[in-house]
Amino acid sequence: MTLPRIGLIGLGVISRFYLAAFESTACARLVAVCDPDENRLAAAPPHVPRYRDHRELLRATDLDAVVVKVPNDLHYPVCRDALAAGRAVCVEKPLATRAHDGRHLARLSRRNGTVLFTSFHRRYNREVDALRRRIASGAPIVSLTVRYEETIEEHAGRDRWYLDPERCGGGCVADNGPNAFDLVRLFLGDVRVTEATVHRDARGVDRQAQVLLTAPSGAASRVVLDWSRPGERKTVGVRLADGTVDQADMLAGHPEFKGSLWHEYAGVLRDFTDVLAGRRPNCPDGLAALELVAATYACDGLARPHPRQEVRHP
Repeated sequence: MTLPRIGLIGLGVISRFYLAAFESTACARLVAVCDPDENRLAAAPPHVPRYRDHRELLRATDLDAVVVKVPNDLHYPVCRDALAAGRAVCVEKPLATRAHDGRHLARLSRRNGTVLFTSFHRRYNREVDALRRRIASGAPIVSLTVRYEETIEEHAGRDRWYLDPERCGGGCVADNGPNAFDLVRLFLGDVRVTEATVHRDARGVDRQAQVLLTAPSGAASRVVLDWSRPGERKTVGVRLADGTVDQADMLAGHPEFKGSLWHEYAGVLRDFTDVLAGRRPNCPDGLAALELVAATYACDGLARPHPRQEVRHP
């Protein structure tokens, strides 16, 4: 069986987990890497061609797909160029920093018949999967709480763009929100935002947020986001109609900082290659999560920080 040929665009703090996934899963071939930073390129695997511009990579490399791991504000232009070039795309969440841009990417994907896949790595977490299996045959979910709390400065590493609200798309809602909202949708299906409170620092970065969401079934969900919590907490808690209470601690069994990401990103790459091979359908859930981010900011009464003029897309 011929393995899909994939290029990795962006060698920031999360790229090491993708690189490890290529080695551990053996379900795809890494055929090129791209980053404008020469130091990061120098540290890339020695056997693959290196590029400083993603457009050069798309022109020069014989590949089937790209993994896009660049700062959030670059997701839209890089994914747009890749889809236009006929390359399948796996993009790190969020799909884009603006719902308008995300909708355009979804249209491009449909128009070109090209895969657009968003990397929601927490859906591959072993504890989350175990929780879903435990409650699968039980009573329906009445309420669900997702907590996504950390100190962002510890997680950002050299990628300081996280703390620039224009480049990040806001703050904890724009960046961690998609993962949390995707987990809500994983358990409850489609949901809508009913209430939101967002707290920003002096630079306009949202540091804390609480978001209430409701499913058509009547199940209620609460998402708690915090970028200023000492340490780290990532959990999913459920209450079932029969009174059962259960929880998944996404960090359980992983004392190493970011330790759970090793197996989660292996899951991302396996799932992406399954979509490429037609073994599972292409479901661009990244747009649904992005719409919930936009709804959260709108419900809070404030647009995303420092908005630029919207660009009309064909």
